[in-house]
Amino acid sequence: MHLIITDAWLAKSRAIHLSGTRLAMAGMAMALALMLVAAGLYHWVFLKGAREGWPVVGSLVKLVVRDEVEQRDRFLRENLDVLAKRLGEMQAKVTQLESLGERVSGLAGISPAEIKAKPGRGGALISGRPLSMEELQTTLTDFEQLTAQRVDLMTVMESRLFEQKIKHMMVPTQKPVSTGVLGSAFGWRIDPITGGSALHTGLDFQAEPGSPILAAAGGVIVTQEYHPAYGNMVEVDHGNELITRYAHASKVLVKRGDLVKRGQKIAEVGTTGRSTGPHLHFEVWVEGVPQDPQKFLNAGSSVPATQIAAARTPSHGIPPPTPSGLAGLPEQRLLGQR
Repeated sequence: MHLIITDAWLAKSRAIHLSGTRLAMAGMAMALALMLVAAGLYHWVFLKGAREGWPVVGSLVKLVVRDEVEQRDRFLRENLDVLAKRLGEMQAKVTQLESLGERVSGLAGISPAEIKAKPGRGGALISGRPLSMEELQTTLTDFEQLTAQRVDLMTVMESRLFEQKIKHMMVPTQKPVSTGVLGSAFGWRIDPITGGSALHTGLDFQAEPGSPILAAAGGVIVTQEYHPAYGNMVEVDHGNELITRYAHASKVLVKRGDLVKRGQKIAEVGTTGRSTGPHLHFEVWVEGVPQDPQKFLNAGSSVPATQIAAARTPSHGIPPPTPSGLAGLPEQRLLGQR
């Protein structure tokens, strides 16, 4: 493109050559300048009209402000709906956590009131700043994850405590007679019939005929028979090669294969078999070796199942009946001891 500029006063003319590139750049520059001028003019007119309350401009301002308010309200409602949903989920988890806590505290022997007690908190008040929506979301997410972890932990603890309680219930720590008085203890003694030294493999509880004989722990009846030495005899298998024996009963109330629980009446005191009077002969066998039942009874309700091995250490200075030591004794002699 050629432009010729003529100066009438000086009688001169000048030719300007514009290529396509220069022409495009000039057009863009002019367009940009017009846009900036228009934007500045619009901004000046809009602000001036808003400050001075021009009717048209005031209406436009109100529309813009109302639209911004509606958008903000919509955003807040959407976020509140999300927060309400997450809060409901966390409330459900907290309820589950409280329920698990009560069950776990019951298994652990802790009062639920101690867990529900509000912890003490305090400290100097330091002014802070309001939480932003992002910080609140992050805090809720962290709390939700922590709650889920606590629920999983409490579930595992409940399972372990329940397992320990079941094992504990299978350990013979309950006295087999409620009113009986201990007669002969476990260990070597003078046999009441022969007058010679003999190993007494259990405890003798003196009691009135017909007194209830109770299972020292839960288990399965594996033996219910009449034995020449033990008389009417019952054996309960508690698992883990742990067996209790109840002898000289006048009456047996269970049969082989029955399931019994701790404290259940299984027989009545008598004087059948090799006996000098009404009493209960009570034995505890672990892995085929007789143990001192008094150690189990002394432990009471606080003994864990893992302490069965510790009960193999005899008391009162009596050497323990080891498997090798018992191997030399005839089975009939062991069964015949009172």
